[in-house]
Amino acid sequence: MADRDADDQDMGASPTSITSPELRFEAARALVWTTIVGLVVLAIYISQSLLVIFGAMVFASMIDGGVRLLGRVLPIGRGWRLAIVLLGAVAFFVWLTTYAGSKISSEAAELPAIVEQQARELFLWARGQGFEIALDDIKGMIGRAMDGVGTVTRALGGLVGGATSLLLIVIIGIYVAIEPRLYERGVAWIMPRDRRADFHLTVSRMAFTMRRLMFGRIVGMVVEGIFTYIMLVLYGTVTGDDIPMPALLAILTGLLAFIPNIGAAVSGILMVLVGFSGGTEMGIYTIFVYFLVQNVDGYIVIPMIAKKTVDLAPALVLGMQLIMGILFGILGLFLADPLLAMIKVALERRSEQNARDEAAASGESNPA
Repeated sequence: MADRDADDQDMGASPTSITSPELRFEAARALVWTTIVGLVVLAIYISQSLLVIFGAMVFASMIDGGVRLLGRVLPIGRGWRLAIVLLGAVAFFVWLTTYAGSKISSEAAELPAIVEQQARELFLWARGQGFEIALDDIKGMIGRAMDGVGTVTRALGGLVGGATSLLLIVIIGIYVAIEPRLYERGVAWIMPRDRRADFHLTVSRMAFTMRRLMFGRIVGMVVEGIFTYIMLVLYGTVTGDDIPMPALLAILTGLLAFIPNIGAAVSGILMVLVGFSGGTEMGIYTIFVYFLVQNVDGYIVIPMIAKKTVDLAPALVLGMQLIMGILFGILGLFLADPLLAMIKVALERRSEQNARDEAAASGESNPA
């Protein structure tokens, strides 16, 4: 052994060892950047799977919020409250499936044809007013609009038939909601010991923010859906001329209310196009209903729950939605708002940690 050590020393340093401290530092930096680039490439490659997992976390927060809310009125175990929430959700989807199978499905089949006809009439009217719009451009825009409408109606149909991503989100979300602390401890275990307390606090704040955000979204969806249905049916009751597919428009308005900014605009366009298919008076009434619903939601519902939910800048939310929609489609569009809220909480926690570290380095006892 002594002879081998002497031979190794005579041969000098091996190609894999770096004796210079400067070179070791640069090599370490290069390794860090290579690792970061590799992780980014890996995240892009498995982005759809990561998005499904994040969607499951969002769904789990909704279930957990319902369990906690139910615990305020029912002093029973968490397992029983979780079962009640899940049974209530199943009962709602069974009712929606039954209702959709008898009425909504036929209305959803008629919606693309109505939207296409109204879009053609709108562009033909624009050409009659002197706007130079080529017929090919009209067909292309109508085709893209139909793709969008088809996506929305397929999303509604996904509630009935179920897609693979939605099924995975539900299953993973239920598992996480049953035992959330188990997965939190599992992630904390792989982190450095001195960072685990900060991790638990960050996760706690993220969960709190997510529950409040989802509570606000669900309240807005329910209010907009019910209020839209009542107003559309009221028109037929008063005038005797029913607005086409009021139930479908109400459900789409409620579902799209989950997406701030973009959802309201899409549901409003669909409502107005369907309204004008029944005449000018009906179309003007649907415009009135749209603005009334948005004002009630914007000036009454949202201010009532804004103090209990996360505050996000509208322009920032819209930008995040555009980016996520382009990168990941309809699923990314739905999850853009919750993801932005989580990023905001993480940045706030990082700022607090930096302030604490700076205060500790300067010897302050009570940093702001």
